[in-house]
Amino acid sequence: MIQVEHLSKKFGDLVVLKDITIEIKTGEVIAIIGPSGTGKSTFLRCLNLLDQPNGGSIAIDGVNILDAKANVPKIRQKMNMVFQSFNLFSHLSVMENLTLGPIKLRGISPKDAELKAMELLKLVGLAEKADNYPDELSGGQKQRVAIARCLAMDPEIILFDEPTSALDPTMVSEVLSVIRRLAKEGMTMAIVTHEMDFARDVANRVLYMDEGLIYEEGTPQQIFETPQKEKTQAFINRVRSFTYQISSPDYDLYAMNAEIENFCEKQILPKKTRHSLLLLVEELLQIYTPGLHGTRLDLAIAYSEKKETLQLTLESSGEAANPLESNFLPDELGLTIIRNLAEDIEFQRVNDKNRLTVLMRKTL
Repeated sequence: MIQVEHLSKKFGDLVVLKDITIEIKTGEVIAIIGPSGTGKSTFLRCLNLLDQPNGGSIAIDGVNILDAKANVPKIRQKMNMVFQSFNLFSHLSVMENLTLGPIKLRGISPKDAELKAMELLKLVGLAEKADNYPDELSGGQKQRVAIARCLAMDPEIILFDEPTSALDPTMVSEVLSVIRRLAKEGMTMAIVTHEMDFARDVANRVLYMDEGLIYEEGTPQQIFETPQKEKTQAFINRVRSFTYQISSPDYDLYAMNAEIENFCEKQILPKKTRHSLLLLVEELLQIYTPGLHGTRLDLAIAYSEKKETLQLTLESSGEAANPLESNFLPDELGLTIIRNLAEDIEFQRVNDKNRLTVLMRKTL
């Protein structure tokens, strides 16, 4: 359905896309992943000419849309796009947002457009919001309306540009559920996403982009379990980290907890995992901080998305001594809580510092 050959794009002297060649077949779901700034969104914008490529060709159903004679508006009706920021008309109701395009661009009667719009709102679970305005909706609801508006034009292809990146973690699943349903119904889709589990679950093929190139592509199993190239391996196995320094027994516990909560939200960790992590950190610091006088404690939390594990590391100076085996523990209950929450605990002496590593598993 889409044939891209030697596509390139630059903004001034900045080369964003380099020699992209890819074929997307009818009914295929392509997930596009990779670090920020590697051209993923620009690639989608080039596909429907929101950004004009500098070189190469893009064929939709055999028609080169970069040809000066191509009927671009007609071709665009086959391919619609859902953005990060919803782009709904705030002065129009949900129903009006869905019917404006079909009436104005496709010549459909208002009655037929409304009937189609109501069917689509039922599909995305928002039929009761037909008369509401965008400002009355949550972020997740706005994005579902944006998807329904896209479907109202009967596209053959939908491009999703990080459709959940502007949403709170609690709203992500409702949008992903709609996209999963479209995938099951055979809609051709290209999805730029940072949701790795979703990409693995919904895509037929995954493209890993880096430095403006399709650096590696393959099935979800190949890319997520056995990536062949070094940069892909580093990205898939990436470990997201949080660090905090404590230099006094009178540290600001609430400020630290707020930062940990924020870290957990960014990783979209379940509430139970967040609660367990905060409890584990609190109990560990109950043991560590009474002895903090003129020394510093470095706390690091690392989340591995692939392994679904959290690793806590506490590093401090002083004489070699495992604080969890000390005779001066504040209470045995705290130690019991730590051992119940931890999957593994390891103490090491590294570069004249005491390092305690605690591993806990993500829980649902």
